[in-house]
Amino acid sequence: MGVEVGGDGRRRVAEPVRHDIHLDSSSSRTSARNRDPPRRHAVAAARSSAYRLLVTVTRSVALFLLAAVAEIAGAWLVWQGVREHRGWAWIGAGVVALGLYGFVATLQPDAHFGRILAAYGGVFVAGSLAWGMALDGFRPDRYDVAGALICLAGVTVIMYAPRST
Repeated sequence: MGVEVGGDGRRRVAEPVRHDIHLDSSSSRTSARNRDPPRRHAVAAARSSAYRLLVTVTRSVALFLLAAVAEIAGAWLVWQGVREHRGWAWIGAGVVALGLYGFVATLQPDAHFGRILAAYGGVFVAGSLAWGMALDGFRPDRYDVAGALICLAGVTVIMYAPRST
C-alpha cells in the first residue's frame, strides 16, 4: 500500500489495484454487483438448477405415493365391500378414492399420460405389497420384494432419466 495525495492536498492510503473489480458506470466507486466473476454465476445457476430438480423429483414422488394410497385404498375398499360383504358404503368410498387417484395423477409435472401411468404401475406394485403387509397380514417372499424393487427401478428410469427436450 502506498500513500497518495489527493487534489485537496490531503494524504490518503492508496488501495492496491484489483483486477477482478469492475467500475460501476455511474461513478468511480466499485460496485459489489460487478465483483463476481462469470464462473461464480455459473455455479449459482447450477445450484439453482439442482435445487429445482430436487424439488420437482420430491414433488413427483410425493404425488406417486398419494396416488398409490388413493388407488390401492379404493381397490381395497371395493374388495371389502364386495368380497367381504361389507356393503355399498365401502364400495362407494372405494369409487371416490379411485376417482381421487385419477385426479392426483394429473398433477404430475410430466405432460405424457402414458409415461405417468407406466411409471405409476411400478409404484402400484410396490405399494400393493406394502398395503397387504400393513392391512392384511401378507408376508411377501424374496421374489415379491425383488419384483417390487425391479418395478421401482423401472419407475426411476421412466420418470427421472435425463432426456433431451
